[in-house]
Order: sequence, then structure tokens, then C-alpha cells
Amino acid sequence: MPKTRTASSARVRFAAVGDLHATRDSAGHLRGFFAEATEHADALLLCGDLTDYGTAEEAHVLADELAMVKVPVVAVMGNHDFESGMPEKVCEILAHAGVRVLDGEACEIEGVGIAGAKGFAGGFGRGSLGAWGEPAIKLFVKEAQNEAMKLESALAKLRMPRKIALLHYSPIAGTIAGEPPEIYPFLGSSRLEEPLLRYPVDAVFHGHAHRGTLEARTINGVPVFNVARPLLQRTRPGHAPFRLYELPRQAGDPADQPLAVHAAS
Repeated sequence: MPKTRTASSARVRFAAVGDLHATRDSAGHLRGFFAEATEHADALLLCGDLTDYGTAEEAHVLADELAMVKVPVVAVMGNHDFESGMPEKVCEILAHAGVRVLDGEACEIEGVGIAGAKGFAGGFGRGSLGAWGEPAIKLFVKEAQNEAMKLESALAKLRMPRKIALLHYSPIAGTIAGEPPEIYPFLGSSRLEEPLLRYPVDAVFHGHAHRGTLEARTINGVPVFNVARPLLQRTRPGHAPFRLYELPRQAGDPADQPLAVHAAS
């Protein structure tokens, strides 16, 4: 069942964070963080690497830590969530805990549309890997193309004026600046930016680049936020490691209505 919370202002507030990397030892250590994040927000956005090795045990730990969260939780998967070969099980466990995991789908929270996909690697601009040569290279590029198509499909479903894109991999090079240049191609792909140019959004959130840059913009000026938890912890000492982002509540929506996650048609 969707978690609900009574809205208290004319703005919808999102707390976004990625790269939680929950392990068996995380039990009891994330609840305080989630409590603080949701004290200030009407919804929680999780940008992948929800678990460390993608095991059912880790997913259960995270689900238990999220049990006290009383606002909608929307997430995408990350590469770590695939490590043990059971991403479907991780999704199932989190979904049972009330988390809406997006994989090329979209949902709506109080008039704000959210499109989500994991994304993939491949590089940026002229440094993007092309589908040429060995079959393994073509399969790699095909995966990047498929993830970009998932994002585009999700964005195309949104008809509301306010929209957010949720990813794990970065769609631009700007928010991975600070990482070793040698690994740029493995941190995201310009192919993810292309759907964002065709279907503009208010903001994009991603994780994955632990040593990247907090904020940059797409070609058309949309803000992209790197909300990898290790990056937020290192660059914002003394602040809780999540990004708080606000959007105006849709005109005509009463502020005392409960917030809930709805599938976007």
C-alpha cells in the first residue's frame, strides 16, 4: 500500500539520495537518516545502489529500515543491486515494503510526474562508445540504448507540467567531474540526455559518482543533481546527506490532501 502523509504547504518537497549500499550491518543505522529526510519532505527519492551486493538479505534490511517512513518512496535500481543476479527479488522485497521501483515507468506524486530508469554506461559526447566492432561492444552499446529508451518511454507518459527524472547513472559529464577521467565512460552516458532534451523536466537526480560534482546542467539548462550519499557526506559536512528539492504544488490541489504514489497513465 502507498505510504501517505498530509501535505502542509503550497510546495511539494522531495528528499533525494542515492548509493545507500545497505548491508546486513545497516540494520538500525539508516532509520535516523530516513526520519530526518522525511521530516523535511513529502516524498523520498532513492537513486540506485540501494543495496551493496544485491542480496535478498540486504533488501530485507533496507525494507525494515524504511518501515518507519510515512511518505511515498520512489526508487530506481543501481549496478550494485544486480551484483548477485537477483534484481527482481530485490525489487519484490522493496515493493512489498511500499517502495515504488521504476524501471522505464512513471508515477505521480501530488501532481508532479516522476520518470525513472537505472540508466547505463557508455561515455559522453565525442567520447561515447559506438556500436561497431566486436559483438560484445555492440551488446554493451545496445544496453545503453535500451536504458535510454526506457527513460524516454517513461517521460513520454507524463502529461503534467511538473516533472522529475530519476536515474542511477549520470546523463551528463558535468556531475561526474572530480572522478578519475579514465572511468568517465563507466559513470553514465550522453544517450540518457537525449530523452531529456525531447521531454524536458524540472530536475534530474542520479547517484553512482561518489567523487563527482553536486550539480550541473543539461544542454537545455535543466539542473542535474548528483545525490550519491558518499559525495553529499564529504562535500556538505554538518548537513544530512540528502538533497531537498521543492516544486510548486499543482494549482487547485488542496494542501490538506494526503500524498500518495500513483501510476502515470
